[in-house]
Amino acid sequence: MGIIKAKGLVHEFIRRDEDNNVESITTALDHVNLDVKEGQFIAILGHNGSGKSTLAKHINALLAPSEGTIWVDDMDVSKEENVIPVRKRAGMVFQNPDNQIIASVVEEDVAFGPENIGVPTEEILERVDFSLKSVGMTKFRQHSPNKLSGGQKQRVAIAGVVAMEPKCIVFDEPTAMLDPNGRKEVIKTAHKLNREKGVTILLITHYMEEVVDADYVYVMEKGHIVMDGTPRDIFSRVDELKAHRLDVPQITLLADNLRKAGLEIPAGILTREELVDAIMKISVRADMKSIAKSALKRMENRKEAVGEEKVVFSPVTKKDPASSILMDHVNYCYSEGTAYQIQALKDINLEIDKGQFIGIIGHTGSGKSTLIQHLNGLIKATEGNIYFNGEDIYDKDYDMRKLRGKVGLVFQYPEYQLFETTVFEDVCFGPKNQGLERKDVELRAFEALKNVRFPEELFDQPPFDLSGGQKRRVAIAGVLAMKPEVLILDEPTAGLDPAGRDEILDLIADMHRELGITVILVSHSMEDVAKYVDRIIVMNQGSVMYDDVPKEVFRHYKELEQVGLAAPQVTYLMYELAEKGLSVDLTAATVAEATRGILAAL
Repeated sequence: MGIIKAKGLVHEFIRRDEDNNVESITTALDHVNLDVKEGQFIAILGHNGSGKSTLAKHINALLAPSEGTIWVDDMDVSKEENVIPVRKRAGMVFQNPDNQIIASVVEEDVAFGPENIGVPTEEILERVDFSLKSVGMTKFRQHSPNKLSGGQKQRVAIAGVVAMEPKCIVFDEPTAMLDPNGRKEVIKTAHKLNREKGVTILLITHYMEEVVDADYVYVMEKGHIVMDGTPRDIFSRVDELKAHRLDVPQITLLADNLRKAGLEIPAGILTREELVDAIMKISVRADMKSIAKSALKRMENRKEAVGEEKVVFSPVTKKDPASSILMDHVNYCYSEGTAYQIQALKDINLEIDKGQFIGIIGHTGSGKSTLIQHLNGLIKATEGNIYFNGEDIYDKDYDMRKLRGKVGLVFQYPEYQLFETTVFEDVCFGPKNQGLERKDVELRAFEALKNVRFPEELFDQPPFDLSGGQKRRVAIAGVLAMKPEVLILDEPTAGLDPAGRDEILDLIADMHRELGITVILVSHSMEDVAKYVDRIIVMNQGSVMYDDVPKEVFRHYKELEQVGLAAPQVTYLMYELAEKGLSVDLTAATVAEATRGILAAL
């Protein structure tokens, strides 16, 4: 028997009314069979609500089966006497490290688990030393977790689990809230524990690139395992994965595009090295010029038909107070005048014109969230001025309530902002607070929900019963109902599956185009920013590092890496092809641009 084995595993969530009568039964796991061998690195994929996290919670004995059996290290999880021993064998790392870190000093937090299971003091010290060394956090042992980056916090959370000396660790979307460098740190740590310490790893993720080096992959949908195989097996079935609301790594998608265009590219390409090798091998073929030329012509015709190209922003140097938003020498300090003073923004000068679609990127702690909270007056600058439509928002007579109706801010995980009894009433809340009559409030709410394409039959549903993607739509509608001129979204796709991510971003792009509103998108996904926005503002240590069109920003991929960011995978690929002698367009930042660039070069 493997270290984790499930046979006919069923889990039902039963909802009861106030009289304890059954209202509904949701089958989250439906006769799941699983057999994980000790020392394997397993990836589990699936859309939101597919049953991934429910399965993970059974492995850690946080849930017990409704039917069937799951064994962890030969112990039946459903037996009460096995709960604590199972949790010693199978550790769990959650999405948000802040939910797992409880102590005020790193080493105390790592020691917390072993203390609770009665490990002798001398052995606890040894375990803390070993665990911090395993995740590369030894030099931070005396630091406060609050002062660490997101990636560092997640490594502390992992160290706390490692200190329990588990045989298996389940990572439940551990990188969903992290910047590119933080994601890389966490996945590298998981592989190191697997490779060097023999720890069995189960990784649940929506980032397909994190799955490439796994030993085996399971794909879940509606509580069933619907696909399983090696990463190469799974990712060679691009259309099938998309049917399950999933995606493939950007390089795999590019390879699939080139193959469909007529190039003899092997199925299941996983890495840049593999694709570069495949392209260079066929670049010398005599008949490749005509194949590439006809494929490129087909792409150009399709591009004209769908109007794919965007009108992009041209950087400006003027200071026009009549622009939508103008930040003039803005500085901000947290805890000013105390020993904990932090300079969060340093001499920010930005001009945001009406109708732009702007992406803001930066490492965790770079100042992104602080910056956007200045734009609707949630935070007041320590120094400098901010103008909205030519008016200084810091004038004593300025109506800050009016500003917040015009500059709408949707926070990360906006579903936490939902609180009314029905979807419709939740969306009514904002315009109601603007003092509108009830009929106007309802008209605004109806229009906003239609703009986010929310189904009318769900208007009277409690918002808490909705899927993750539906909750995001309701939260965005709640802001749209106030008729903002500027819509700011802070990581609006965090935690969503690939199809949900694309739906939300496509929706935002459509609203930008159809409603003519200014959109500011904060994101940790370089690929999403490259695909959607016209202008990128790069924040680093409280300052603006770059402010330009995506093609120009991603030319500086080496500098971006030095500040915890990255470029899209296709950008790296194009530079690697150029180094091999292929004359490609080095400004390509999306799969479509890279496909055209490679075909043109051939």
